[in-house]
Amino acid sequence: MRPLILLLLLMVVSLASHAGEPAHFIPRSLELHGKTYRYQVFIPDGWTAKRTWPMVLFLHGSGERGNDNHSQLSQGLPPWLAQHGKDFPAVVVIPQAPADSEWSGEVEQMALQALDDSIASWRGDRRRLYLTGLSMGGYGSWQIALDHPGMFATAAIICGGISHPNDMEWLRVRGIPARITDPYAWVAMHIGKLPVWIFNGAVDDVVPPDESHRMHAALEKRGDEVRYTEFPGVGHGSWEAAYATAELWPWMFAHRLPAIP
Repeated sequence: MRPLILLLLLMVVSLASHAGEPAHFIPRSLELHGKTYRYQVFIPDGWTAKRTWPMVLFLHGSGERGNDNHSQLSQGLPPWLAQHGKDFPAVVVIPQAPADSEWSGEVEQMALQALDDSIASWRGDRRRLYLTGLSMGGYGSWQIALDHPGMFATAAIICGGISHPNDMEWLRVRGIPARITDPYAWVAMHIGKLPVWIFNGAVDDVVPPDESHRMHAALEKRGDEVRYTEFPGVGHGSWEAAYATAELWPWMFAHRLPAIP
């Protein structure tokens, strides 16, 4: 009886330590195919185990790759959370892709395992999963949306695309059949009814806005819910303006997946 009482007390202390805590980032790690990957989790202000929480998966760009579990916090959503996180109502999972990799294959699996582990640890609501990424992470967001239709309630994709017009052959969405003449229409058809908000800088010379134009047109042609915002005079770093868009998070969190029968 005594060990059981001790176990119950430890469980109560563990839950109490998470109740009502201020917003902060927590470093975590996972094992996949014999490799260790590290990631960060943003815990919102007032998190408590008494209810379930929306979960956001954020994919960083190519410049933040590595294994320090810190660089992925330097651009995009994490700096915005550092300033505005007190009012942010969701848990955010922030994996780090290794150097010279992209968000496909094993690295894609790693990101989704980080999300899955965080759902279990932080009482995530699987009907309220949200996807976002910038640059390479924008491509990764299209990749995950394609590979896992019906998993996310919405996506916010910033300066991403399907293919790349420059000498960056590695920066593309995988799995599109070679015989397909219009890959944008094909991806639009295969991601299901995912509501998407696309952002791009008008003078982006790294990922030209034509990639976003084509995906927006393909989704719009199908009658899917899609928004497009282009920032005049803004280059590749459009993520600052995108994450500062006042309507973005209310729009995203207003959506949830249908209840599972």
